[in-house]
Amino acid sequence: MHFEQRSFYSNQLEKEMPFNIYGHAGKAVLVFPSSGGSQNEYADFGMIASCSSFIEEGLLRFYTAASYDNESWLANNKSPHEMAEAHRRYENYIIQELIPLITYETNSPHVIATGCSMGGFHTMNFALKHPDIFTTAIALSGVYDIRFFTGDYYNDLAIYFNSPIDYLPSLEDPWFIDRYRQNTYITCVGQGDWELPHLLQTQNLQQIFEEKELPAWFDYWGEDSAHDWEWWSKQIAYFMNELNKQKALI
Repeated sequence: MHFEQRSFYSNQLEKEMPFNIYGHAGKAVLVFPSSGGSQNEYADFGMIASCSSFIEEGLLRFYTAASYDNESWLANNKSPHEMAEAHRRYENYIIQELIPLITYETNSPHVIATGCSMGGFHTMNFALKHPDIFTTAIALSGVYDIRFFTGDYYNDLAIYFNSPIDYLPSLEDPWFIDRYRQNTYITCVGQGDWELPHLLQTQNLQQIFEEKELPAWFDYWGEDSAHDWEWWSKQIAYFMNELNKQKALI
């Protein structure tokens, strides 16, 4: 399997930002790490191995990003507004710096987004805010209400517009809605250990999608399916296989 360790200096974040590449060809997949995770964790916890057949066949090329969460939503020493401003810089890094590199190297304007736990939050939030770039999203065991990180403090648009549970119900702009209806959204959660808050938030998000008549696949795994890499590795392989059956990886 082709593998590269890369980095470049981000003007948005004013620091060197590493990322890894797995694969030589195929549809681009941007992986958002879990809480505070590195660009290495996706491979370290077996997720790349679970997708190895798609990678080696040249169907998928994974780009694993490094986290900035410890400077944003996990920075408990900051106010919620400061958290949101730090996330805005991370969003600018992803959209203005990393995505152009990915789309240039893969010769495609569209990218699959995926991630687990906090990476699931980023996956859904980025995919909903940038549906012209992320045309497929696979969010595993995510949270979709920003108050999970900021608490009850909420009177701030910078925070509101990073909370899919809140901004999606009132979003009526046809530019977004039309793209949502063309894109693919997969949201999965287990019902086992440590999944209860993620299960409840997934159910809330499903209700919003249904009320807005937006197509999406919400998949609930059993009581043995825990908030853990062992299950996420099974889930990502399953969903990539289903997308491949639908010719969606071509």
